[in-house]
Amino acid sequence: AGIKLHRMFNAGMELTIGMSNGLETLCGQAYGAEQYGRLGVQTYRAMVTLTAVSIPISLLWVFMGKLLTLIGQDPVISHEAGRYIMWLIPALFAYAVSQPLTKFLQSQSLIIPMLWSSMATLLLHIPVCWLLVFKTSLGYIGAALAISVSYWLNVFMLVAYIGCSNSCKETFSRPTLDAFSGVGVFMRLALPSALMLCFEWWSFEVIILLSGLLPNPELQTSVLSTCMTTITLMYTIAYGIGAAGSTRVSNELGAGNPEGARLAVRVVMSIAVTEAVLITGALLASQHILGYAYSSDKEVVDYVNAMVPFICISVAADSLQGVLSGIARGCGSQHLGAYVNLGSFYLFGIPMSLLLGFVLKMGGKGLWMGISCGSIMQFLLLSGIVFFSNWQKMSDNARESVFGGTPAEKEPLMSDV
Repeated sequence: AGIKLHRMFNAGMELTIGMSNGLETLCGQAYGAEQYGRLGVQTYRAMVTLTAVSIPISLLWVFMGKLLTLIGQDPVISHEAGRYIMWLIPALFAYAVSQPLTKFLQSQSLIIPMLWSSMATLLLHIPVCWLLVFKTSLGYIGAALAISVSYWLNVFMLVAYIGCSNSCKETFSRPTLDAFSGVGVFMRLALPSALMLCFEWWSFEVIILLSGLLPNPELQTSVLSTCMTTITLMYTIAYGIGAAGSTRVSNELGAGNPEGARLAVRVVMSIAVTEAVLITGALLASQHILGYAYSSDKEVVDYVNAMVPFICISVAADSLQGVLSGIARGCGSQHLGAYVNLGSFYLFGIPMSLLLGFVLKMGGKGLWMGISCGSIMQFLLLSGIVFFSNWQKMSDNARESVFGGTPAEKEPLMSDV
């Protein structure tokens, strides 16, 4: 029940993150074109849309305890799990507001305020969690409530900065009814953005589930969960670099500077290659002790030790494709990214995992090697899309979208490949 609860919570957050990525195109290109007033309208529109999307998700969470019981989980544990996730519903709505705000700031390269806000939220979360868990009768429910409180604190700090800072004077605007119109424009990019992200992240969840069908499922699931935790941690670096690349590319395209966008791609890819080399080198250097960070079980530690070379392959592929995905978002090509991720993982990666893990009886190593093949395929396809694109055409389309209409009325920005 706990594992299913964790995955349901992640799925809700991933959907919110994915949909908000549509703003990387809309706000980034508008800022580059110096159409500053559009940033506020697009951000409010995203908030309204994501809040509306959060309503059915929250209703699902309300009945999560009963749903877990229906699928055969222990009734007592299911009831307590349902209570826990209900107190996370405020966190979901906080995320629906905070994610558009971060994209609003990101498109203007205002990163330091987000860093300080995140650090302050973390520092405040520790005492809030301690008070609610240990100094009240809430117990574990206090942990969920602490998460919700911290997420909303982050929202308030971001809103305070945007409202008071001179840096946002030109781009900040008060809410208007325009936030409720043109939702289709946002959804045209938001839905492919969400699919692009979810197709990739959920494929690794499938691998964890498949590991439960192998001999000695406890060991296999523990090790593959460790592998997934490791690459998820490492991927945050690549995702951040990709976000920076998305900002620079979208700004340059909106400004009508295709050569600047091309240069930004070269620079950010150089950083990605350097990051991949450093991270994989660090993992290989710590190969014999990495497992102890997750478990004291000698069998698990030895298995993780044997998996490190395969983890490095995944990390290297993720470092590169994570940045390429950011570039695609900056260009407004989330629809192509969604197709790439669907094909790479569900038509290639997962079938390879089934072949290696079950048919060739390679076990957990085979499952992980298969999904790593999917990551490599994803990198190759995204590379082809990005590096063989007509940058002048993309710049013209971006300018036309900003000045002459809406992205929903135009051809996809990377249609010429």
